[in-house]
Amino acid sequence: MPTLKDFGGFRIVMFFKDHNPPHVHVIMRTGQRVTVAIRDGRVLAGTMPPTVLRVARAWIVENRAALLTKWNELA
Repeated sequence: MPTLKDFGGFRIVMFFKDHNPPHVHVIMRTGQRVTVAIRDGRVLAGTMPPTVLRVARAWIVENRAALLTKWNELA
């Protein structure tokens, strides 16, 4: 489970050989987590404070191409 970005209070990770659609996991230090689709930034599962989710989704959108490339490498 490579950590793609560590923001301090939360991190964005991707699991090896995970299920489709391509997605990342946003995990807070408190244990809260959400699964976010890479292509459109929608939340697939979980809940998280809106401020954290907003920062995470902005990073995902900015790095979409690299994230999809990484997804294909790990699949």
